[in-house]
Amino acid sequence: MSIDIDTARKVAKLARIRVETGDLPDLAEKLSGILGLMEQLNEVDVTGVEPMTSVTPQRLKRRADVVNDGEQQPAVLANAPDAREGFFAVPKVVE
Repeated sequence: MSIDIDTARKVAKLARIRVETGDLPDLAEKLSGILGLMEQLNEVDVTGVEPMTSVTPQRLKRRADVVNDGEQQPAVLANAPDAREGFFAVPKVVE
């Protein structure tokens, strides 16, 4: 698949990337190259191949799923502009 300059301009606009007019042909060529590689990957037969998270079989480290307070209350409240009695203090906004 080939990307033209107008499509490259539209992609850059959608991505909110400023691309100078002189750089659009290079961008279109690079995007076309990426799509070409994706087309090559689509040609590979992957039937019977199991999905994997790593190339080596390993178990992820696990920890107990225990509910706790994180023991971070003093550190978190140290960043608060106003903290009282162990909580964030905020001004009343609704009467």
